[in-house]
Amino acid sequence: MPVQRHNVVIPLEDGGVEVHPLKEWLRQHPDVLPGIDPNANTSHQLRSALRRLGWSMQETPTEVRLMKPGADSSSLMVSEVLGSSDLGEDADADAAPFFSLEYQLRDFIASNLNTISVDGRRLRLYVDPSGRDGIEFPSAVGPIDILAVDESESFFVFELKRANSPDRAIGQLARYMGWVQQTIGKEREVFGVIVARSISENLRYAASIVPKVHLFEYEVEFHLKPAHDVARSA
Repeated sequence: MPVQRHNVVIPLEDGGVEVHPLKEWLRQHPDVLPGIDPNANTSHQLRSALRRLGWSMQETPTEVRLMKPGADSSSLMVSEVLGSSDLGEDADADAAPFFSLEYQLRDFIASNLNTISVDGRRLRLYVDPSGRDGIEFPSAVGPIDILAVDESESFFVFELKRANSPDRAIGQLARYMGWVQQTIGKEREVFGVIVARSISENLRYAASIVPKVHLFEYEVEFHLKPAHDVARSA
């Protein structure tokens, strides 16, 4: 039986969701389980404590999703976005591999940002004057998945979708871009980037009339190489 990941799932007003590893999220929100150290308790103990506080739970073969009290009405939406299993609605004929959770896609792109070219521009993570980097960068309209800059200090706002990307993603991205433009990005250019496993036709149409927005589809590749045995390598 595979090991189940425990994640906190937060439904968003625009129909998307935020997904955070349980222990990492609890470390960032110690007021949720006061007096309970996430590092000193198992995921099963932590989820039991949350269930006693009224949190709801969804379970798949490899994932346990925990949602705050009052999110029961969003359970169906969460299943539609994340799927009722690891593949769920994202399964397709060629079974192309993809990231199971958005934070995995986020961390991969952030770690390889210097290899990504957007319209010929090389990017790096934005770091604010306090030293806060551009991963899950806080804003007045919600956390920005990745905030980057190029050589000329123009801003690039990343909106990531680990599976298929609905056209409503353009509205979410526009909010983040607008906030950046009116705050930390005054007198600088601000671009938007949507990354998804598959870009829908509806999103392509929507983005075609929104200036400075770039669309990317990602692919996951796996390579195997033979491992030499001890006798041969000696």
